[in-house]
Amino acid sequence: MRKGAKIGIVTGVSVAVLAGGGYGAYSLMGGSDSDSSGKKARTVVAEPPSAEQAAAGTKDFLAAWAAGDLAKAASLTDDPASAEKALTAFRDGVKPSALTLSPAGPATPQAFASATGSPSPAAKPPAGASATPSAGATPGATDSPSAAATPGPTGVLMGFKARAEFAGTSRAWDYNGFLNVVKMSDNTPAVHWAPTVIHPHLNGTETIAVQPVFAPAGTVVDRNGKQLQSPSITTALLSNLQDNAHKLLPPDPNKDQDAGSAVMITDPAGKASADKLFTIVEPKPAKPFKVTIDGTLQAAAEKAMADLGGKPGSIVAIEPSTGNVLAFANSPSNGQNRAFNGMLAPGSTMKIVTSTALLEAGINPDTVVACPEKSSNPVAIPNDFPGAFPNNTLQQDFMVSCNTAFINQGLTSLKPETLAGTAKDVYGIGMDWKTGLSSVDGKIPATPGSKDEQAMNYIGQGKVQMNPLAIASITATVQSGAFKQPILVAGLPQQAAARPISPEVAGKLRAMMNATAISGTASQVMAGITDNAGAKTGSAEVQGASTTNSWFTAFRGNLAVAAEVQGGGHGVDAAGPAVASLLKANR
Repeated sequence: MRKGAKIGIVTGVSVAVLAGGGYGAYSLMGGSDSDSSGKKARTVVAEPPSAEQAAAGTKDFLAAWAAGDLAKAASLTDDPASAEKALTAFRDGVKPSALTLSPAGPATPQAFASATGSPSPAAKPPAGASATPSAGATPGATDSPSAAATPGPTGVLMGFKARAEFAGTSRAWDYNGFLNVVKMSDNTPAVHWAPTVIHPHLNGTETIAVQPVFAPAGTVVDRNGKQLQSPSITTALLSNLQDNAHKLLPPDPNKDQDAGSAVMITDPAGKASADKLFTIVEPKPAKPFKVTIDGTLQAAAEKAMADLGGKPGSIVAIEPSTGNVLAFANSPSNGQNRAFNGMLAPGSTMKIVTSTALLEAGINPDTVVACPEKSSNPVAIPNDFPGAFPNNTLQQDFMVSCNTAFINQGLTSLKPETLAGTAKDVYGIGMDWKTGLSSVDGKIPATPGSKDEQAMNYIGQGKVQMNPLAIASITATVQSGAFKQPILVAGLPQQAAARPISPEVAGKLRAMMNATAISGTASQVMAGITDNAGAKTGSAEVQGASTTNSWFTAFRGNLAVAAEVQGGGHGVDAAGPAVASLLKANR
């Protein structure tokens, strides 16, 4: 079945009854009984046309369409304006050099259902339906998209054969078409207009046109030109990546020379997959498809996920200077791409963003920010360690991941909307990144509903949701001092953040993360790799789970990595070793 098939366009053989209990008619003039001159408007009646009328209406409509007289063809429908617009779009988009349309006689609902990819109506016919395509028992015209809003008349389902020829090739596109013929108030037949008249797969939100097509890449290579094979980078993901890259990359005359052409149905909103109906010119064999992935780091990422022992998790590595994604892997490797699309509370890795907002508000790393046992918001939140530390500085709070310090100082120094604003304006969170694959770049409530919700946001709990792609990008921005939107193919357009992080604030954040790597909560897994490096641990509580989710992010040189492990415990327990293994592999 075609994905997104037009289910319900023809559901069987029925007589539609208007609200009010009787048969009725509707007008081509938008519901009025008369046109602007006072002449009674031509309307569609509930009575079906005869077999002879249906055949004549089909023949005349197809003859006018094939001859290119689109105004005449449209006038032979029950919706001339919509029909002429759609027929014109078909002519201009598909550009056939010749179009042959031949009546094929009455058609069955089953044949139409098969052509659209819809379930056969024969399995569950409506009340009063007949299985034979006679003039008196035919599919309801209201089953098409153009008339679905209100009940309408009965029509006769007719088939036709279509052949489109194209300049420069001997290939011809043949397909089976379908249309409903209804009876008008002047006792003439008319084609009930629906997008499926043009092609059974077409709906009212899609377009049909000839578009360039490219051969699937026979070989995928990493950024160093080495063949890439990786469990997490599945065939389906690579196909999507290649399709998206062709759409997003700027025009390349050399690349375009390799393109073929095909008749395609596409969704302008990009919510449905393209439907290739007919290949006019075959594309040339594809050159190797080069991605930003680094084969060595990708292998290390896959091993890190395999070492989780079956726990769900994911990891992403980014090159801060470019935004290039150097590796991503998932556990399980054949499941959701949670590295890009997972949405989980990031725990204390969110304190990187909270620290950014506090530093921009005038709090310094050496400012005393007390770390009490419980926070000051109405539903007090504790730390995951005992004791109070009233003389801690902001940097020390960051190093030990003191929840209460960040909550209390955030409530004191920041407006409720500041955190989300900083995340978007500085780190690009919430901008709908175009990485080359489907991705979600994190969510932070713009206006927390209460002090308690605001408090949870500061420590990466509550309604804050992230994935390793987003956290790795945040860490990369700290390392480089500028947001570079992550991409998987060099040259893809990268959105810019509203403003850069100031060099002073970026420097303070790097120092705080470096201190955490050397002698804070991350020191255990960062031992031996603290030169030009920094890290932040995180553990996120999940309602109903006895063990927290493990988060860890770090940078070293021109590499930023983030990982999450569901049910992995503290950041250093599961996610930390995974991240450290990539930092070491990049030596």
